[in-house]
Amino acid sequence: MRITQYRITRFQFARDRAIGDSQVRADEANVAALELIADSGEVGLGFVQTLFHPLPDESEIERVFAAEVWPGLEGQPPAALCHRVGRPRGGNQRAYSLPFHEALQVALWDLAAKQVNLPLHKMLGSQRDRVKAYASGLDFHLDDDAFADFFAYADQLGYSAFKIKVGHADFERDLHRMQLLAGVVRPGAQFMIDANEAWSAKEALVKIEAFRAAGYDLLWVEDPILRHDVDGLRLLRESAPWTQINSGEYLDASGKRALMAAGGTDILNVHGQVTDVMRIGWLAADLGVPVSLGNTFLEVGIHAACALPEVEWLEYSFQNFDHLVDQPIEIRDGWAYAPDRPGHGLVLSETARTQWHRPSLLARHELGEAPHNPRVRNAPKLAASRA
Repeated sequence: MRITQYRITRFQFARDRAIGDSQVRADEANVAALELIADSGEVGLGFVQTLFHPLPDESEIERVFAAEVWPGLEGQPPAALCHRVGRPRGGNQRAYSLPFHEALQVALWDLAAKQVNLPLHKMLGSQRDRVKAYASGLDFHLDDDAFADFFAYADQLGYSAFKIKVGHADFERDLHRMQLLAGVVRPGAQFMIDANEAWSAKEALVKIEAFRAAGYDLLWVEDPILRHDVDGLRLLRESAPWTQINSGEYLDASGKRALMAAGGTDILNVHGQVTDVMRIGWLAADLGVPVSLGNTFLEVGIHAACALPEVEWLEYSFQNFDHLVDQPIEIRDGWAYAPDRPGHGLVLSETARTQWHRPSLLARHELGEAPHNPRVRNAPKLAASRA
């Protein structure tokens, strides 16, 4: 099997709610499907995503891909590229002009697993096909009613662990949101908070203790302080032994390695770059550091989550992306299930390719109604106020 063609399809659509945290906000989705096509006819699928600024026109995405990426792919066997190691020195240590990195890894692994006719998680060495999922709202910009409705419905769907965004300038609002959450989900539910680096180390310790004093035992506290403040992260680990510090989300593979070596995390947060995640996951297993799978596009991270022995949780945030593929990842009763289809199991929907294809950049007001999200109740109600 060798890669002989590629296809890029640009999408741009409204989200069914404003997502965000203490630092950022987004109410539209900007995505391009990358399909790598082999001489066997098999297709490897990955997704390019930008959160806060639209992708350029499809023709420009194709131009950049052809110039910067395609010369290293054309005629190559996918499996040989999955583990290829370059020399990250000098001018070789640079990113692509557009964020192709994760899409490439996902598409290449999809092809490699299809070549050996295995589900990706089995090719990666899994001994299970499901992982616990927790409900994550990306909820900072929702009003209280929408916030409560969102998590109440997640509880009805069978989730027993819930993560909310904190880090508001008024800390009473953070405590209020936790009180709202506790009031709409089942007794004994597990809670996590994510500050997205909003606090300093001593400030974080005071606020974490305030959550505990208010009666909320936290499973973990995610990214409470700056990603490179390893001394501060160690302070939090030592000073709040009743909870866990989940960190590393914003670091690349080298940064995650250094974070673990310095003792800066109780749980390492990884995302969707399959090769990088498996490499750092193997090291985490060797060091005995638990791993959590953060948001991955269309939950493709379920494969790495099943394969890595240190993973207990996968994040699910109910984003309205399911219309892009024929069969989304199954999530049922608080568990995410890895597909048993060859590859990662996601195939670009032909309906999406025709109905949601947006080859040229659109203004926000031109996007129209958000695609329906069958996993969320009363999606229009969840749209955040712009006030």
